[in-house]
Amino acid sequence: MSVFRDYGLNEEIIRALDVLNYLEPTEVQSKVIPVALKGQDLIVKSQTGSGKTASFGIPLCELADWAENKPQALVLTPTRELAAQVKEDITNIGRFKRIKAVALFGKQPFAPQKQELTQKTHIVVGTPGRVFDHIERGTLPLNRIKYLVIDEADEMLSMGFIEQIEQIIQKLPRERVTMLFSATLPDAVKNLCLKYMSRPADIEIEASGITTAAIEHALIEVRQAAKFGLLLDLLTVENPDSCIIFCRTQEQVNDLFRGMADLEYPVDKIHGGMMQDERFEVMNAFKRGQFRYLIATDVAARGIDIENITHVINYDIPMEKESYVHRTGRTARAGKSGKAITFATPNEHKWVEEIESYIGFSLPVMKAPSEDAVAYAKPAFEAKLGKQQVRKKGKTEVMNEDIMKLYFNGGKKKKLRAVDFVGTIAKLEGITADDIGIITIQDNVTYVDILNGKGAQVLQAMKDTTVKGKLLKVHIAKK
Repeated sequence: MSVFRDYGLNEEIIRALDVLNYLEPTEVQSKVIPVALKGQDLIVKSQTGSGKTASFGIPLCELADWAENKPQALVLTPTRELAAQVKEDITNIGRFKRIKAVALFGKQPFAPQKQELTQKTHIVVGTPGRVFDHIERGTLPLNRIKYLVIDEADEMLSMGFIEQIEQIIQKLPRERVTMLFSATLPDAVKNLCLKYMSRPADIEIEASGITTAAIEHALIEVRQAAKFGLLLDLLTVENPDSCIIFCRTQEQVNDLFRGMADLEYPVDKIHGGMMQDERFEVMNAFKRGQFRYLIATDVAARGIDIENITHVINYDIPMEKESYVHRTGRTARAGKSGKAITFATPNEHKWVEEIESYIGFSLPVMKAPSEDAVAYAKPAFEAKLGKQQVRKKGKTEVMNEDIMKLYFNGGKKKKLRAVDFVGTIAKLEGITADDIGIITIQDNVTYVDILNGKGAQVLQAMKDTTVKGKLLKVHIAKK
């Protein structure tokens, strides 16, 4: 299989993949998609950054029945960032088929999520705690669930979620397809598979990101007190366009952020002590290229899917060997190359050895940049620093360029249904059902996505057109 069209996918899915610039399947996609489309249980061992979200997102959108109102697929992820990322990816893939995905995670009010689940919902993505909460309170119907995806299973294990996942699985319909994705397969994860899967297909994708030339690894020995100066010298010489700097603690992230911000570096930070909305805001700004350096704790190592991160710097060496893989996997994504540079203090050899034995090779030792090298690189570094960052468009932004969301002041209380809007809008001159996207009906309002750049035309026509005999107010929805 060399192109997505070979899988016999729905035209609406193919069209979305074209807009998203998914040209040909990655290795994990080419192995997973045909098996998932056949409805077989799957255990997939694959490195982060290999394109696995689309490997289950494409089959889920393909197999979802648009007419069914209750959720048909449940995707469990370890972190809130990853849940939001997966929901966004699935929404983009299913955009023209009008697939509605909902993200459920903690540190957000329960009521709006409950309200959203009363709408037609095809796919639910969430963290185990909040998903279980919705199940317990009866706000997440499970009787139509046909597909369960457990993403980043090894991370779920290390975060203590495995028991909760079992509790969720026990409440799901027995007749279902289960797919599990993991970078590593510890015994507890294997046991979960044996217990809840029937004759799963085993797919293993070689860990290309770590062991090949895609990532250039380096280790610099440095005293704790000299780290900040070394970092500044390194950034001058390497001059990365986009770089993540990992620290061990929230306090260290805050200190480093203040130090770099005082020197007017284009920098921001993310860690678990920040409010969720603030974390999303920072991530989105980083994706758009609004600043160049992101300082982060390990909380950010999962769920960051940003193309073109050229450098990862481990300001503090990770304590868990697995974290080294997840951190460095932020660079060299989607076939690009990258650099991973780790700082180690003289008393941290034990951790270096653990990481080396885990990844199967020695980290090449690198010398700190010389004064001459820093001086030589400074003009180019300062020129780039002074240049306005080029704003990048995210996948969702590209997807939304031809989409206008319209607001109507009528909903369930006026006995309006999605079919009423589709029927009315599709009869307008020059408009077909293919131009109508996701419809969200609430008690008193309805939102309708108009595709293919026809939003303004529909907006104008609907000012004088009734829906089920009612003339509704219509305008462009506020963000």
